Amino acid sequence: MPETVPDPFAETAPELSVVVHGRNVQDHLPDLLDSLDAHPLTGVEVIVAAVGDWAREVAERHAPAFTVVPLPDGAGDAAGRSAGAARARGRWLHFVHAKDGLPVGAAPAVAERVGGLPDTVDVLLLDHVRSSWRASGLPSPDGPRLARAGRADLALDDRAGLLRLTPLLGNRAVRAGFWRSRERLLTTEDEPFAAYAALLLADRVACLPHPAYEDRRLRPESLPPPTPADRYALVDRYEALLGLTADRPAVHGVLYDLMIRDCLRTFARAGMPDDVAREFFHRASVTARRHRPEGLRRPAGLEGVRRSLLEEGAYGKYRALQTASHARRGVRSAARTGRRRAGTRLRALQYRAALARPVDPHLAVFSAYWNRGVACNPAAIAAKLTELAPGVHPVWVVTAQGAALLPPGTDHVVPGTRRYWEVLARAKYLVNNVNFPDAVVKRPGTVHLQTHHGTPLKRMGVDQLPYPAAAHGLDFQALLERVDKWDFSVSANSHTTRMWQRAYPSRHVSLDHGYPRNDVYYTAGPAEVRAARERLGIAPGRRAVLYAPTHRDYEAGWTPRLDLAALADRLGEETILLVRAHYFYDSAASPAAPLAGLRRTGRLVDVSSYEPVEELCLAADALVTDYSSIMFDYANLDRPIVIHADDWETYRTTRGVYFDLMAEAPGPVARTQAELTEILTTDAWHDERATKARAAFRRRFCEYDDGHAAERVVRRVFLGEDERTLPPVLPVEDRTPAPSPEEACAS
Repeated sequence: MPETVPDPFAETAPELSVVVHGRNVQDHLPDLLDSLDAHPLTGVEVIVAAVGDWAREVAERHAPAFTVVPLPDGAGDAAGRSAGAARARGRWLHFVHAKDGLPVGAAPAVAERVGGLPDTVDVLLLDHVRSSWRASGLPSPDGPRLARAGRADLALDDRAGLLRLTPLLGNRAVRAGFWRSRERLLTTEDEPFAAYAALLLADRVACLPHPAYEDRRLRPESLPPPTPADRYALVDRYEALLGLTADRPAVHGVLYDLMIRDCLRTFARAGMPDDVAREFFHRASVTARRHRPEGLRRPAGLEGVRRSLLEEGAYGKYRALQTASHARRGVRSAARTGRRRAGTRLRALQYRAALARPVDPHLAVFSAYWNRGVACNPAAIAAKLTELAPGVHPVWVVTAQGAALLPPGTDHVVPGTRRYWEVLARAKYLVNNVNFPDAVVKRPGTVHLQTHHGTPLKRMGVDQLPYPAAAHGLDFQALLERVDKWDFSVSANSHTTRMWQRAYPSRHVSLDHGYPRNDVYYTAGPAEVRAARERLGIAPGRRAVLYAPTHRDYEAGWTPRLDLAALADRLGEETILLVRAHYFYDSAASPAAPLAGLRRTGRLVDVSSYEPVEELCLAADALVTDYSSIMFDYANLDRPIVIHADDWETYRTTRGVYFDLMAEAPGPVARTQAELTEILTTDAWHDERATKARAAFRRRFCEYDDGHAAERVVRRVFLGEDERTLPPVLPVEDRTPAPSPEEACAS
């Protein structure tokens, strides 16, 4: 082993440098940095190699506690580790990927352990926990092996089984001098190679049988599909590693066994084209024969047969063995599923017949809010589609009850009918702001466009798992199978893009184009604003306040949060309350339902069933809401917003939220009805402080909305235009929203 390089900061250095590196995959970086900053880190420094401007801004919020090393977008993991290690002052380095985490107390525990290790030890092996979208904090299989190794430092050749530990850089701390002396070999994008190589090159190692790392396993369906080069790289990795162990029999034998296991597992996975599989098998066979230890005995049974066929390069025989195994499993599976299919046979036959026909490139199916009607982002996209691509025919999925309310001439189908299954089977484009039924097949050549219907404050998708009130009754596996059908996901701001990536981990492409439904807030003029108010019976000069509370998962039904009669009385004759209940409640459960007498005075209008909601926003002088996503849309109008948050702590705890609305509200916050009344009866609802808060909110959450979102989506998805040819997003300060009611009435 070459002589290690001394650490130049040995006298004043902290014991441990935690080097956070890598892209902010699915927005896990903020949680990692918050957890590191939440507890004292004695003897520990944190270096953040921040990839891209957003990661840099997040890391700098923790300055000066953390040292931030900015890296450009696209910088890889190896570059991040190198840049972080170059700035580190610690005697030891712990590399933590931005997608992963550290259990509470992990960093101090590692610092304490390495503080007692001599400089002859190069690597400290750590236990870890595993997390995924399904569960968090699951124990790793490494704990017993680490515990058996004890606390004394040792040479790897004396306990070669330690090579079987999960190959992560995060579950091993490395002495800084050792890392720098071997950095050229260890600096690679192939993390398992670096993890194995660090262990193979170390003079001595020590163990800490304590969970000090959280390995977050991302859904394979959310990652780019492996290329042929990725497959072959596995063989190349072991070829290089085995070359380091030729004169170390015990270590070589364990590493060889790991190679055979990984190659067989990779070969067994579905989805590898035959030519790639054949080449992979050939390369693995050559490496297996070249490095097979003398006297090695194969295991008994089927596993031994598989290994023998691999070492012999018998591709045809191995495929035959796989086919026989799959056939046996198929027979058992068919027997289990046959009974379940009997009840849906007729529907399946109709749908299957339609699936046998060609995809219609001129057919698009639209749906919104569980087939309620023509609304939201799908409606705005359909309207722009008629303008820009009239050759594509839109068909709306609408319930039988909602069909009577459709605009004249709207082609539609009712769920469950024969034509319903026909258009779902044959349409090239399927557009929805929720999801189509699980039975819908994602056909090759079709395009599934998910538009969503709000900016997320509350936790969504798999992020609801830790919150029983929100997760009750949800089948998350079925949800993700639906998500995997998406080709595109529309986003209104970078916050939403990041949240969708973590809430719906899949390979869909984010369309950072803005929400099409919000275009009207920039295209409407004085006439449209006046017309909206006239339809609602709002006379010129009167103030209209739109009150739109959201649904609570922790409540069985609607619970009144305001005494609307008392509020209307305090606001006076010149103010009209437009009250809109959440669409989860029927009209009988509307907040305004018990107030018939007040409605007759014209001071309260129940707009729970009024469509489109965008007209209500155009008509309103101000918005009062709690946690509804309507606030993000309404902010485009640059009009006053007041938050009524009487149960924020309960809502945040039971539903989960992505940011603290109390700290980043778009305007004044009322915690009681008295406070809300005070805000609305004084200038507080639209004073300088409220204007400043709204401006900050608009910059963050109206990022992509500028009146051209629908055009960008149609050109990208339906016309296949390149991202670079689309209308650029205008800066927030350069946009002109629709005039306020006061301005519209004065013009």
